[in-house]
Amino acid sequence: MKQWGRMTKFLSLFCLCLLLVVSCTPKQQTNTPSTGVVNTPAGDGRITIGTTGKPRTLDPADAYELSSLGLIFNMSDRLYTYEPGSTEIKPQLATALPKVSADGLTYTIPIRKGVVFHDGTPFNAKAMEFSIQRFIENKGKPSFLLSDTIASVKATGEDELTIKLKKPFAAFPSLLAFSGVCAVSPTAYEIGAGKFKPNIFVGTGAYKLANYGTDSLRFDVFDKYWGTKPENKGVNVQIQTSPVNLFNAFKTGAVDVAYLSLQPDQIRSLEESAKKGDWQAITAQGSVVSYMTLNRNQKPLDKVEVRQAMASLIDRPLLNARVLYSQADPLYSMIPTTFNVSQPLFKDKYGDGNFEQAKKSLVAAGFSKENPAKVQIWYPASSPTRSLAAQTLKSLADTKMDGMLQLEVKTVEGATFYKEISKGLYPAALLDWYPDFLDPDNYVQPFLACEKGSVAKGCEEGGSQTQGSFYYSEAMNKLIDQQRKEQNPEARKKIFADIQAQVLTDVPYIPLWQNKDYVFAQKGVNNVKLDPTQNLIYKTIKK
Repeated sequence: MKQWGRMTKFLSLFCLCLLLVVSCTPKQQTNTPSTGVVNTPAGDGRITIGTTGKPRTLDPADAYELSSLGLIFNMSDRLYTYEPGSTEIKPQLATALPKVSADGLTYTIPIRKGVVFHDGTPFNAKAMEFSIQRFIENKGKPSFLLSDTIASVKATGEDELTIKLKKPFAAFPSLLAFSGVCAVSPTAYEIGAGKFKPNIFVGTGAYKLANYGTDSLRFDVFDKYWGTKPENKGVNVQIQTSPVNLFNAFKTGAVDVAYLSLQPDQIRSLEESAKKGDWQAITAQGSVVSYMTLNRNQKPLDKVEVRQAMASLIDRPLLNARVLYSQADPLYSMIPTTFNVSQPLFKDKYGDGNFEQAKKSLVAAGFSKENPAKVQIWYPASSPTRSLAAQTLKSLADTKMDGMLQLEVKTVEGATFYKEISKGLYPAALLDWYPDFLDPDNYVQPFLACEKGSVAKGCEEGGSQTQGSFYYSEAMNKLIDQQRKEQNPEARKKIFADIQAQVLTDVPYIPLWQNKDYVFAQKGVNNVKLDPTQNLIYKTIKK
């Protein structure tokens, strides 16, 4: 099974870093002179991108934050990648989708010929074997993604790679599209636990790293790139110290493109100016979901009717308008609408702000005005959005529930919150989920699976324990195993429908909203696109 404890810890830290818009500072590179990069004249064909995301590392075997992975994505190729606007994978360094054995355990992948690394080393199946082995054996932050899944990887020919899995996993090709699972030069890197090179990058992508400083990076076009050449002459990345600085740098024209992370009010301001024609606003459907975890081991949430009352109380359109400036989409399933298996079942059963239904559920659970249900809602500090969401929900309970439901809002410092949630300290909690790979499984297994537990005690070890819901269901465990084995997309879709129906009844979580991603570009800057994993695609941008 995936080690979701580790995963959630890292994801949590990652979410926290995004919320603080701060990351650890990379060490100054010693072998490359570092100079601050300023915006270059429009005539030189280079693009300047502004961001607040400071990369912790450029080593793909250790990168697990969006700020690092976005840079690696643009300098690298993987076996598979996504079409912009689609969660369907397509071959990149592979020349076709894998051949899968009848037992679902062996994947045979044809490898592209005529590709070279930035340092001139030839790319082949052996180099891809090296890259995947290194990702697993160097034991970096994301290593569990493959180490929990892969039994062996071997070049079975100059241009053929064979991967054997520990157990069937239908979503496996999507894992191979993760930015960190890219080809790296065997000449420039080595295998061994902790043997990372945070300040260099040597891959096969359309750009090579020319300069890596504390506040800027320079990407030059790789002249021996095998694929379609970039539309620009190179990219300068400016790392701003705060959203305010990024906002001002874009408004004054110091950067061509601004992406990650602006505050909701800044996004609203830039959007208004874009409508007047001052610049362009580009939006894309995001894959990050926000949700409420309900802990079935804490009273009164041990009663399913109370959890159902909480689901009826939620008013997503109100949250979207008041908290999110309409910069998100209401979400009615834990699986986002990015995937065709998503079904808006929470909308049909619980609606939005269905206070009469919420009261009926509370009465069924034995609560009344004289004996109200009392629930604490926790969230990690330094998240203005979640703070406002929690206060809005409290206000709804206070004004609409006739005293039958009393919500108390509580917050705690982020690192403490993420450490304590898996211990069961929080009755209800507001959280975000950043997917590792784009498959519905990544919104199901980490939340609902439980390796060890019982109906009486709930989950003692597994995904739902690390998420703080402690949900346990033998039927759910079986459904999760079934969808992981099922290679037929239509059959798999039916299993996901059953999973979503059970979540609707048991309510271990309440889906709230699905984010939208916003990029802003100056006039005359064209072809600005995001891939489905929130990466800004550099090579299509031109001005």
